[in-house]
Order: sequence, then C-alpha cells, then structure tokens
Amino acid sequence: MSGERFTREMGLTYAEFFRSLPAAIARHPFRRDGARVVIDYGERSVVIELGAQRTRKIALLELPCVDVTFTFKAFSAQQRDAFMVRFDLYFRRGGG
Repeated sequence: MSGERFTREMGLTYAEFFRSLPAAIARHPFRRDGARVVIDYGERSVVIELGAQRTRKIALLELPCVDVTFTFKAFSAQQRDAFMVRFDLYFRRGGG
C-alpha cells in the first residue's frame, strides 16, 4: 500500500490497544485482521499494524510494549496530523 508510513513504540498490550481504539478513532467503523486494522474514510484510509508484543524491563519494572506502524493513504498532512492528535489523546498515559 502506498502512502506515508511511520512506526512508533507504544507501551501497551494488544488488549489495551483494541480496548482504546474505538474511542481514539471517534467510533468510526474499522476492519480487524489479527494485528492489522484498516480504517476507511471513503477514498482515504489508515492501516495500523501491530508488531509482536514484548516486554521492556527497567530494573525490576516490566512494561508491555509493541511497535505500531501507521500507513496513511490519500491523507493530507493536516488530515494526518488531526488523526494523530486524536489518536494520541486517547492513548496518552500519565502518572504521578
């Protein structure tokens, strides 16, 4: 699939990802095939692919993590940025 593509590491499990995804994409319909999600917006689409689940160990702390690849087809930079702002808002983790 052509389009802009980038990968980021996210600190979560598959279960956490799929639990948060509907709200992050404004309840827009999507298709899931295993660790791959396709979100169609008419002529545009976003494909999200999750890499293997793994654990990052920092001293005695173990954190889940997964590489998440986003591919945007026919999105302008502004549309892509708007999608990612909302996505990041729903996947933001905080503590303190």
